[in-house]
Formats: sequence, structure tokens, C-alpha cells
Amino acid sequence: MNKHLNKNDSTIVRTNSPRAWFLATRPKTLSGALVPVVAATALAFANGKSSWATAFLCMAFAAIMQIAANFINDLYDFIKGTDGADRLGPERACAQGWIKPDAMRQGIAVSIAMAVIVGLGALAASFPYDEFRMAGSQPQFILHYAGPLLVMGLLCVVFAFLYTTLLSYVGLGDVLVWLFFGFIPVLGTYYVITHALTTEAWMLGGACGLVIDTLLALNNYRDRDTDRQSGKRTLIAVLGEPFGRYYYLGVGIVGCLLAMMLGKRGYIGAALAVTPYLLLHISAWRTMIRIFKGRELNKVLALTSQNILIFGLLLAIGLAMHTL
Repeated sequence: MNKHLNKNDSTIVRTNSPRAWFLATRPKTLSGALVPVVAATALAFANGKSSWATAFLCMAFAAIMQIAANFINDLYDFIKGTDGADRLGPERACAQGWIKPDAMRQGIAVSIAMAVIVGLGALAASFPYDEFRMAGSQPQFILHYAGPLLVMGLLCVVFAFLYTTLLSYVGLGDVLVWLFFGFIPVLGTYYVITHALTTEAWMLGGACGLVIDTLLALNNYRDRDTDRQSGKRTLIAVLGEPFGRYYYLGVGIVGCLLAMMLGKRGYIGAALAVTPYLLLHISAWRTMIRIFKGRELNKVLALTSQNILIFGLLLAIGLAMHTL
């Protein structure tokens, strides 16, 4: 069996081994998938609605879809030759030889199938059976309730492919983060738990999408030169380093301020709880501009992921305080 050295920890990674698959999932990225679901669950709880089984299934769906997207990104960037020897970010499984391309294709298929099963489970767990019976058990009721959610799930799968193969190369990556790490997971989770949508849910979706976009902004800031050389036209590659540094700072601040605006809707605890994130984000930004370029920016990547997780936890705690 082939062996490859993992540069991060100087240990051997066997081809297609469980360790190789674990590294390919990019576990540090999962906070970005889970934060919006946790935040939406906390908002529903603050409004007197809870369904822990549904919330768990939504978290599982988000995590599995994130893993599937990571597998897709790993495979197609390898095929395109984007992950070359000059790559500045963490190692990728296909490029390092940890996972063979055919095995990765199978991993993509399995992970998407698992996401579909879990997503259908979330639909079944959240379905308003009493209302269905009151409506005379008409099929139209099922379509009315499940149709939009099924479309959202299908879009998650489709755009997981489109992001890597097309949209991230034409400057639309940030828009997809706002949608698929902000509005869609927050509104979808909130709806399946409460069977309603509110202004606060929309605000929460916007806040989560912007804060989580700091992770993509940092990646694009680090890779601005190599992206430009490979023809990957991210916003930062096109508009340059000065834009990139202030974009990273700005999206984090605006996202946090949007979360703080929940205080005007009566969620004072949430508004107060997220304020420490501003200090953490600005500190990470100062470290980013001090390092400026190169692989050392991966330290800021870790800080950014950590800050996103802290933001989500503080937001969830603040929203839960609304019930006290």
C-alpha cells in the first residue's frame, strides 16, 4: 500500500486509509456548516419552539454536505491542476496521493447519498402530520410543505459542484457562501422546526453568512497571487491586496453588527453576547496584515475558523438567554 508523508504532522498517511479519508473531510471547516444550524435552532428555542431530533438531523445534513463539497473541491481542483506544488494552503488529499481520484468519486457519491437520506429524515421528522390530516390528507399539502425544502436540498447538491467547477473561478464564491452558509441553512432549519419564517431569521441568516465568509476571504487573500496565475478570478485576485485586507475586516464586522441588531428586535442577550467576536476578529485581521502573504497565513485561517465557532456559540447562548 502506498504511503505519503503528511507535512502538517510528519506522520505517514496510507493511500485510501481511514486517516486519509478523515483528513480529506477537512474537519476544521465543519464549524462553518454547523454554526448557522445551531444559531437557527437557538432562535427557534428562543421563540418557544424546539425539536431536537429535527435539529440534529439538520446538523448532520449540513456536516455531510460540507464534507461532500470538500471532496468535490479536492477532486476537481486536482483535475484542473489548481493544487500544484506552489499551493499555500493545507494539503489536499488527491494532490498528496492520499486518496485516488476514482476512490474520491466514490466518496462523493456516498456522501451525497448519505446527505439525501438524512435530509429526507429531517423532512419526515418535521412534517406537520396534524395539519396534514386536518387538510384531508391531500397530496397538495405535501408538495406545499416539502417542495421548497426539497428544492433547497437539490440546490445544495448542484452548487456544491458548480462552486468548484465554475463559480469560484468567476468571483461568485462569496455570494455562494452568503447563500449556502447563511440564508439557506438558517431559514431552512428555522422553518422545519417552527413551520414559519420571521424577520429575525432573515437577519440571522445574513449575519451567519457574512461572518462565515471571512474564512473564504482569508483563503482568497492568502492565494491571491497563485489564483491570479492559474486564472481563478476571485474578488481579491481581481481587486488586489488592499481590497482583500479590508474585505476580510468588513464582512466580519458587518456580520457581527447585523447579529447585534437583533437587540432591536428584543433579543438583547444575543446582541450583547456576540460583542467579544469583534475583538477576536480585529485581532485576527491585525495578524493577517502583519503576515501579509505566504503559508504563515494558515495560522490566521485557524484563528478565523476558531472565531466563527466562538461567534456561533456566543450567538446561540445569547439567544437561549431570551427564554430566561
